Amino acid sequence: MPVLLDRLSEGGSLKGALVSIDAIATNARIAQAIVDKGADYLLAVKANQPTLRAEIESAFSAATRIDTCVDFDKGHGRIEQRSVSVITEVDWLNGERRFPGELRLPNAATIIRVKSQAELSDRGRFETRYYISSALLPAKRAGEAVRGHWGIENQLHWVLDVVFAEDQSRLRKGHGARNMAVVRHFAVNMIRTAPEPESKPMKPQRKATKPTRTSIKLRRKIASWQEDYLAIALGASAR
Repeated sequence: MPVLLDRLSEGGSLKGALVSIDAIATNARIAQAIVDKGADYLLAVKANQPTLRAEIESAFSAATRIDTCVDFDKGHGRIEQRSVSVITEVDWLNGERRFPGELRLPNAATIIRVKSQAELSDRGRFETRYYISSALLPAKRAGEAVRGHWGIENQLHWVLDVVFAEDQSRLRKGHGARNMAVVRHFAVNMIRTAPEPESKPMKPQRKATKPTRTSIKLRRKIASWQEDYLAIALGASAR
């Protein structure tokens, strides 16, 4: 990951940016590397950092000054409410008292709690997530940053897993797994940027609705059925 940060920061490209990474990067080394590039970090705090997570949970339970923003999202058969709360009084994170193995992140300035409540057709789903950032973020900006982080998960990793069955791949030897990961990324980008297919399977509609964009899963199927569309998706001239 430090090597990746070095490449991303070439020419000062990361200066002023907010770099979000999942809990695998919630450690002082990665946080310091981000700060050294002139950027701020937004790191998830999960069960792999139990002490830090417990401290953040306690901070929200005891705090009297919390900035909170609530928003709603409707779509894909669900209604979701998200409550984003932030605390910027985090001087206790920089205290001088330490114990062996204690995690402390450089320049920590904001801790974030996101409570989401989703109502699905057959059940409800409740989740609480925590983050820590070196940037001073109001609740609204923190919510936008967290949604941007999960947007990458939903738009890329979810597609690779569900549409391309990446997690089911049994490639283990040599460079096979890495090579196929690169190929899948190329395939996702090609099929996502391909134009709408001229013909696609018709579904009965109960009422007239505006045209919707064809899903990546269906585009991939159409490319396997129609050689002309496959050629277009690959960037070649259709016959």
